[in-house]
Amino acid sequence: MTSTQAQHPAAETPLAHVVFIAASAAMGGFLFGYDSAVINGAVTGIKSHFAVSDATTAATVAAALLGSAAGAAGAGWLADRFGRIRIMQLAAVLFAISGVGSMFPPGIGVLATWRVVGGIAIGIASVIAPAYIAEVAPPAYRGRLGSFQQLAIVLGIAVSQLANYAINQAAGGVSTGKLGGIEAWRWMLGVETVPALVYGMMSLAIPESPRYLIASGREARARAVLAEVEGPEADLDARIAEIRAVMATEQRARMRDLTGGRGGLLPIVWVGIGASVFQQFVGINVIFYYSSLLWQSVGIKESSSLLISLSTSVINIVGTVIAMTLVDRIGRKPLALAGSAGMAVALAVASWAFSYRTGTGTSAHLPGAQGTVALVAAHFFVLCFAFSWGVVVWVLLGEMFPNRIRALALGVAASAQWLANWAITVSFPSLADWNLSATYAIYACFALLSIPFVALCIRETRGRTLESMG
Repeated sequence: MTSTQAQHPAAETPLAHVVFIAASAAMGGFLFGYDSAVINGAVTGIKSHFAVSDATTAATVAAALLGSAAGAAGAGWLADRFGRIRIMQLAAVLFAISGVGSMFPPGIGVLATWRVVGGIAIGIASVIAPAYIAEVAPPAYRGRLGSFQQLAIVLGIAVSQLANYAINQAAGGVSTGKLGGIEAWRWMLGVETVPALVYGMMSLAIPESPRYLIASGREARARAVLAEVEGPEADLDARIAEIRAVMATEQRARMRDLTGGRGGLLPIVWVGIGASVFQQFVGINVIFYYSSLLWQSVGIKESSSLLISLSTSVINIVGTVIAMTLVDRIGRKPLALAGSAGMAVALAVASWAFSYRTGTGTSAHLPGAQGTVALVAAHFFVLCFAFSWGVVVWVLLGEMFPNRIRALALGVAASAQWLANWAITVSFPSLADWNLSATYAIYACFALLSIPFVALCIRETRGRTLESMG
């Protein structure tokens, strides 16, 4: 009996066991979401404490995304060399260190450095979790289990917003207020250490990927893991033979293995990059990184803006649950197309509402009717993103690439996603100061352009084995 079997009795169904495994791996997604969004509540306090400009604040917020791009780019190589589980544990350590360091930075530059460290962990988690879940999950459940990554991300976002709001209220309704002698924004950043430790412990309770085990010459252990996740009726000899047959035709992936098509890269790699870029260029992370500043910029108080941020996180969770119930029933492409259309409409309406903004800074104001429309449009936008691109892109990235290049190609696509995220994040404050309405019109255009991209470039992967992704 393996250690994993000892922890999960034989009476437990394989599906329940694989759900536990996927949920444990997706804890990286929880930290991904928490670390990404926690800055939303702290950004006002950071700007005030260090007395920095909007541009410096934006650069500090976006610094994590450069780390994320680096972490995502290297995660595939590290996972192939050292295994999925060890790299999860590395991410957990980096998350914990970043949380402690970000809580007590002596200057804005040091805070940015710790943000980069946390970003590296985010990038690693963004690659490892979907790849690992796709490799462990039975094909019939892979879409729903793969969507655990996005569910964990949105839960992490929601918990960070809830924690931010609770800390803000306990400190007197402002992020520069003190709680136990320490400013509220510092607590917001430091609390991340707790889920980081939980993630590290959960990674000790799940098995290594069977594909990595076979590649490492540990076929007996791979057989045991396949039996655990696919059940006693699975034809283990056939499954191992299938994996081996694919592996026999491949070598350890190198960057040159991704090249050869038009534009230098294989077409499937460009599709992955395109999906990643579109996911970010609709401006979704403006809502999660800057929503407190966004709503303050149209006349809403700081404590109320944090409450609105929490409500959008709840909508995000609802949309993700909808996607989880549909992604294996109706497929990836229909969800993505529906979400693109909904996002385009919501962003266009928000652009119209924001065109009525008057004043700047603390004197900014949005008329009552337009303010209500903007809030509804923002929530509808988050819902449309959550039930479509939020889940579908991570599911696709975990399964769309051929086996021989999966981890490396996923890393490249995720790295592109983080660079796109960085571009949106670092540009938003300046664009919003220039013209908030036009900024949202640009995001609406990208949502509209994503429709022909999905229709023409995305191949449906529902119900297919990973080995068939040739």
